[in-house]
Amino acid sequence: MKRDYDIVIVGAGPAGSMTAKWAAKNGARVLMIEKRQEIGSPVRCGEGISRAWHDSVGLKLDKKSLAWEVKGAKLVAPNGTPFYLGEKMAGDEVGIVIDRVFFDKQLAREAIKAGADLQLKASATKLIKEGSKVVGVHVNSMDGPRDISCGCVVAADGFESQVGRWAGIDTSLAPRDITTCFQYRLTNIDIEHEYCEFVLGSKAPGGYIWIFPKNEDTANVGIGMQFTKLHEIADVKKHLDKFIQGDPRLRKGKPLELVSGAVSICAPIEKTIGDGVILVGDAARQIDPITGGGISNSCKSGKVAGEVLAKATQENDFSEKSLMRYENGWRNLIENQLYRNWLAKEKLVTLPDETFDKVIATLNDVGVEKMSTLAILKAIGDKYPELVKEFQEFL
Repeated sequence: MKRDYDIVIVGAGPAGSMTAKWAAKNGARVLMIEKRQEIGSPVRCGEGISRAWHDSVGLKLDKKSLAWEVKGAKLVAPNGTPFYLGEKMAGDEVGIVIDRVFFDKQLAREAIKAGADLQLKASATKLIKEGSKVVGVHVNSMDGPRDISCGCVVAADGFESQVGRWAGIDTSLAPRDITTCFQYRLTNIDIEHEYCEFVLGSKAPGGYIWIFPKNEDTANVGIGMQFTKLHEIADVKKHLDKFIQGDPRLRKGKPLELVSGAVSICAPIEKTIGDGVILVGDAARQIDPITGGGISNSCKSGKVAGEVLAKATQENDFSEKSLMRYENGWRNLIENQLYRNWLAKEKLVTLPDETFDKVIATLNDVGVEKMSTLAILKAIGDKYPELVKEFQEFL
């Protein structure tokens, strides 16, 4: 019996749309379903990305998606000392502040242009299986309930992914591997709008505070705190409010919107595939454990997933063995960095403010060629060898 689609993708964020684009572009019949009524809204993101990886996934930002451009990153020690990094040195979350409402729509539009179908206000409620093999998904939409048969279901349904759990893939998280986030979009503020700012130390226990400019007087001002550092869930907002009130640049600001949520900061999970199922992006825990950024990894992994699924369509083979090409592909791209950054995160959350102060002072003194865990540790190792003793596995 002919399938309804070759691929059904649950979720139309960056991971889902990028998977859809590259699968459809290479000949697969693709359906994306999105539970929300509008792609990209509500925004749950700091919205910072770099340009460095765009060409590798075939991305060219349109004018609406690009909200603001910056020169680089500004790291701020607990004592207030700043360290500036140019865009090319600052990693995958610095260089551009996007508008996710338009960015996500651009990616979905490109997927549709490549041949994918899209249905909004459509929620997956269960997987359809033959034995252990996934062969479709049950969907509730404005048109009523429907079973959709396919060769593979793609879980691109974010941090709270249900599809992965339904498929029996372990995506569970330890409390220390969850960051709780809260963000305002503040206007009427007086910021250094040429840099994305990251405030380190106890002002954001187990995480950091960010200020990502959207224009000269408006910015996303947010905080991420390790879940284990919270006494109660409201602590994350309290810490951010205290920071804002203590900063004369921000205290007169007024919020245009606020968002909250959680982000995984775990080591790479053991498995992201099964018979007839793939996990990608946040659902696959492909988030950078230090920065909490996931857009670049979602797009990179989505391209791999799309190309693998197109090949599986040509071969009519969606078995776990066939989909190992995706498992191997995304891990070759980003797994080492994810694991290294998870190990670094485990150490960084234990450091006192005095250590962060020394690190920033040292970076200002000796400089650093690239914003990476290895580069930073090498830069400070000569001056403060005692600071890097616990990080020897990185050197």
